[in-house]
Amino acid sequence: MKALLENLFQLKHHNTTLGKESVAGVISFLSIVYIIAINSTILSDAGIPLEAGIFATVAVSVIGCLLMAFWANAPLILVPGMGINALFTYTMVQSMGLTWQEGLAAVFISGVLFTLLAFSRLSAKLVAAIPHSLKEAITVGVGLFLTFIGLQKGGLVIPSDTTFVALGNLSDPFVLSTLLTLMITIVLFIRNIRGNFLLSMIAGTLIAMLFGVQNQSNGSTSTSFQEFFAGFGAFSFTALGQITFWAAVFSLTMVLVFENIGLIHGQLGMMDQQEKFSKAFQANAVSASLAGLLGTSPTVASVEGASGIAAGGRTGLTSLITGVLFLSSLFFIPFIKFIPDSAIAPILIVIGGLMIQNIKNINLQDLSEGFPAFLIIALIPLTYSIADGIAFGFIAYPLLKLAIGRMREVSAFMYVIALLFFLNFVLHYIA
Repeated sequence: MKALLENLFQLKHHNTTLGKESVAGVISFLSIVYIIAINSTILSDAGIPLEAGIFATVAVSVIGCLLMAFWANAPLILVPGMGINALFTYTMVQSMGLTWQEGLAAVFISGVLFTLLAFSRLSAKLVAAIPHSLKEAITVGVGLFLTFIGLQKGGLVIPSDTTFVALGNLSDPFVLSTLLTLMITIVLFIRNIRGNFLLSMIAGTLIAMLFGVQNQSNGSTSTSFQEFFAGFGAFSFTALGQITFWAAVFSLTMVLVFENIGLIHGQLGMMDQQEKFSKAFQANAVSASLAGLLGTSPTVASVEGASGIAAGGRTGLTSLITGVLFLSSLFFIPFIKFIPDSAIAPILIVIGGLMIQNIKNINLQDLSEGFPAFLIIALIPLTYSIADGIAFGFIAYPLLKLAIGRMREVSAFMYVIALLFFLNFVLHYIA
């Protein structure tokens, strides 16, 4: 078996060993396992049964890691993406009015389009057409959105009739448990403790029990096998003829392509293995399309995979080990269901804080670049819609360039994309 794995993954060629790859796989798993609880909780806000969300998250993570292992031979980890799951639940379902079954159909079609792009040269042309400032602004805006969702889930921000939102009751035991867990989470992260988010969820669950707020968790520890597979093949194409459906597909595909190109390039660059980009991108795309079939939001090349790379992972064996460990996590579903929102919210807040660091990559001095980026950053959380926030920025960018006589800085492809976003607004809000 050892010799087979060494030959299959070319361990000697990559100057690594079975032991190094195994350790890297375990570290990657411990760094990302929190996604099972986080993603299934966000999916449940869309109406997907919690058990179905857990199963779908685990299943697509296992398949994604296996695709990355055997097709690309890269140590990247494919799991449902933070931010994209928010786009699915809070924009496509709650804001745009799709049912979660119709949302899964949009995920499937978006994944198919992503796959077509990944296996052609169009993806490179699309990425080259989008200004750098807008790509970075999407990440920042989604980061703020995740933070806002985390603050709401943790009770730190509540609705207000006069100011729309207000500070929650800091004397509430549930809010106190969120604050205490948040402090633990950020300290563990800053100290770079392995498995920091996993440890913070465990600590947060224990704190919630001590404060007597466990009844605000996601439910009992019993598992309904009927709900366990409720998301599998549940997508519905009944909204196929609606403008809203295709607007959701368009927005989701855009975010998928941009985010994954950046994530994959960045992690492969850590190992100087950029020659693996094409196959890694293709594995990512196929995995994203399967997400709609399995019942979850699309996968991305998780940034937590960098922890496995830093630990010495160089081949797909790292991804294989992580995938196998994800499969074993199905035995812990009753415990995953026991995790309360006060233990999940701090992770969303911290992840959001990490994502807004990309603002330093935006040229805010040039307002023709900075103002469209600002619109994206501000309107994603304030409209509670990633798609609408992106649309405003993408429409404003070419208009500003035209107004100041710098239209040549905008690609023809960008004008087309802006026009599509504009037509979506016209058809959706006026027609």
